[in-house]
Amino acid sequence: MISRLLVANRAEIASRVFRTCRSLGIQTVAVHSDADAGLPYVREADVSVRLPGNAPSETYLDVDALLHAAKRTGADAIHPGYGFLSENADFARAVGAAGLAWVGPSPESIEAMGSKIGAKRIMRDAGVPVLQAPAEPSDSDLPLIVKASAGGGGRGMRIVRDLARLDAEVALATAEAESAFGDGTVFVEPYVERSRHVEVQVVGDRHGDVLVLGERDCSIQRRHQKVVEEAPAPDLDRTVAAAMHEAARAAATAIGYVGAGTVEFLYDPETERFFFLEMNTRLQVEHPVTEEVFGVDLVALQLAVAEGASCAPGRSMDRPQAHAAGLRPFGHAIEVRLYAEDPTQDFQPQSGVLTAFEIPVSEGLRVEAGFAAGSEVSTHYDAMLAKVIAHGPSRLAAARRLAGALDRARIHGVTTNRDLLVRILRDPDFLAARVATDFLDRTSVVAASDTGEPPRQLLVAATVALAEARRDRRVVQHGVPVGWRNVTSQPQVTTFEPDLEVAWYGGRDGYVVDGLEVASVTPRSVTLVQDGIAATYAVRVDGTAVEVDGPVGHARLVERPRFTDPADAVASGSLLAPMPGTVVRVAVAVGDVVEAGQQVLVLEAMKMQHPVAAPHAGTVTEIDVRPGAQVAAGEVLAVVEEEQG
Repeated sequence: MISRLLVANRAEIASRVFRTCRSLGIQTVAVHSDADAGLPYVREADVSVRLPGNAPSETYLDVDALLHAAKRTGADAIHPGYGFLSENADFARAVGAAGLAWVGPSPESIEAMGSKIGAKRIMRDAGVPVLQAPAEPSDSDLPLIVKASAGGGGRGMRIVRDLARLDAEVALATAEAESAFGDGTVFVEPYVERSRHVEVQVVGDRHGDVLVLGERDCSIQRRHQKVVEEAPAPDLDRTVAAAMHEAARAAATAIGYVGAGTVEFLYDPETERFFFLEMNTRLQVEHPVTEEVFGVDLVALQLAVAEGASCAPGRSMDRPQAHAAGLRPFGHAIEVRLYAEDPTQDFQPQSGVLTAFEIPVSEGLRVEAGFAAGSEVSTHYDAMLAKVIAHGPSRLAAARRLAGALDRARIHGVTTNRDLLVRILRDPDFLAARVATDFLDRTSVVAASDTGEPPRQLLVAATVALAEARRDRRVVQHGVPVGWRNVTSQPQVTTFEPDLEVAWYGGRDGYVVDGLEVASVTPRSVTLVQDGIAATYAVRVDGTAVEVDGPVGHARLVERPRFTDPADAVASGSLLAPMPGTVVRVAVAVGDVVEAGQQVLVLEAMKMQHPVAAPHAGTVTEIDVRPGAQVAAGEVLAVVEEEQG
């Protein structure tokens, strides 16, 4: 019996495992880097240990430090979570050699599935259908996809639609895979357009039995990383689903799999054929949707299997809700991943301090978060803030419940994909189950993010709340109304970045804004009336930054200063860092002539590589960084002087 468990992971992942441990009476140990010391999961554990290391991104990969932490705290088992070392066979062996229980599959199973190239060979021999990579790709084979053999999560993955770009994309994928997984091996296979990503949840035990807990659809992705997941897979022929379930069982049996794992398939709706993609030898981020529809606790199942229980029908696993054999799914569950990223800027990761983080929870809703108000989102790790899950009697009911919860959430301080998620959940194509891996490219939900100007109500609410906040800070003339003038020859004007203006009048009778009545206002709340309809907006003012939430959406606005400090000015043609990160490659030199859109350098942040391109044709006149340099958001990286004429 496990008595004290160390989770060799961080944030939401560790919190999720701790929750099950508390229900089972198992004591918990958290480990953390310096960058994560203030996150909630550290306080949720019974005890915590700081991991050594000056490079936060490498801290959780130090096997010796993790084993030492387990020994110091008296842990008798280690759960790897998902990510980092969860699919590292050497770590699993080291845990066993240290006399600790390993909550996961055997090292041999991890190794068998650790290489996608080798995994395909094993699956082919087991009778599981796989995609065949062309030996000598030609134009007729396009499109192709380059994939990292040793990893997943969209890292080291590139779509190739022009054969002339194949070598360049292979090079980029190799570099990304080497950085993310320590193994730059990549391979090429056909890219199936309009395909769906469907995966099957399996749980194997030490007695050779494999339990199959249905399938999930994870087709809606950006940068080949999942954004929306649901169970069961919608509009999937049940005969095809049953075939997938049996293929997944065969895959797990072929490698003697023990523990919770996922077999992923690429499904072609036109031909109703499916192909093996990979097997994740760990718990998946999206496991809650399976838990919701089957009424099980997959972490409890993992722990029971690690203690030697069987998952075969008719055998008890000695865990509440853990004996899932024979259970049928009920209703529908949908999960969205809430990321700190900007969909209008090609999903660039964001960092900063969360000044507010409130997601309403009610019946049928579940939030698994790694952050709280006041937490800092660093550039060292994945940009996911939380998973929000809704369960309902039908798919439409679950989607409505989830969209409503996100709509009412207050998330301030960091740009997120929250509004995009709401649009996806309310999109007619999504509601009609027309989902595929090209969903975000095919529909207008992303383009709708870049509408330019926020709704006028949000701008007005921000403007008057900002004025009220300044009145509260006055040290003199408290009796003078906000915006009061002897002669009202012209309105006050508040300007927000990049160029959003609100003209307004103030005085004894309150605020006057064309088309809107300001019924009440404080620095935190504004009620506006338009055409006889009143709506209240929640506002947070932090210096010149204003966050507004209301019935028409959310906006994060920054007031433009009346005067610009010359020290903040940059030369025309300057390429600025879009986010904090590390320069991994400089592709040009001073004096080079470049074309518009040509790659100048590559930044790495949150384990992803982000090319920085020339804004126009011209000559490189400055290179201010070199490979390995750490840069801040907005820092000048290079200058491309535009061609005249």
